[in-house]
Amino acid sequence: MADGTETTAALGYEQARDELVEVVRRLEAGGTTLEESLALWERGEELAKVCRRWLEGARARLDASLAAQEDGSGEE
Repeated sequence: MADGTETTAALGYEQARDELVEVVRRLEAGGTTLEESLALWERGEELAKVCRRWLEGARARLDASLAAQEDGSGEE
């Protein structure tokens, strides 16, 4: 897992998703202190937001492309 120094804004979707998977794995494994668990949870929330933004952006691009095709332009 990244050490948290990389800002979430600089993460690509795959990076954020992979780190989020690791955060969830660590939380599910247990064995962390309350402080560590809270820090992991907060990081997970940040990463989930990054993934959501990427997916919403992809959805918007797809919708725009489909709308353009329906309008008969066929090009972006």
